[in-house]
Amino acid sequence: MQAALSELSKWLASTSLSHTIQTVTWIIPTLQTIHILSVAVVFSAAVLVDFRMFRMFERDVPLPEISRRFLRAIWPVLLVLLLTGSLLIVGEPRRSLLNSTFYLKMVLLLAAVLLTAVLQGSIAASPGFWERDRGRRIAGKALATLSIAIWCGILFAGRWIAYTQAG
Repeated sequence: MQAALSELSKWLASTSLSHTIQTVTWIIPTLQTIHILSVAVVFSAAVLVDFRMFRMFERDVPLPEISRRFLRAIWPVLLVLLLTGSLLIVGEPRRSLLNSTFYLKMVLLLAAVLLTAVLQGSIAASPGFWERDRGRRIAGKALATLSIAIWCGILFAGRWIAYTQAG
């Protein structure tokens, strides 16, 4: 697997798109800036909903309203993250494709996206589901805690990629 990823990295690095990304001095900093700002939007939206589940934020606003307000913003911004992240990988393929921290980040991101989709879907299907009784409130808080931990893990792993480079 490592050999295949190494070959893919070499091939990507030799493409004209990769060469352009590598040599035009403003492209990587611009992509990184957009990527980081998009991460901030997604992280903030998810954590604000999690804080509402803890009743630490907008206590007087129903959870479905908070969900509509913030979770809806996640999906288009995830597309921006996919685009900028993909271009950053094409520009510096060895940095990500040969780095186990990158794969940790991707696994955590998949978990966060699935958890967010489940949360958003459950709130849409049954607006009072997470607040009906004590057991559901506890379960909601546990999911919110897990969500915050996963999103923080994504942030840390994303930052660590620069320090755990292959080669």
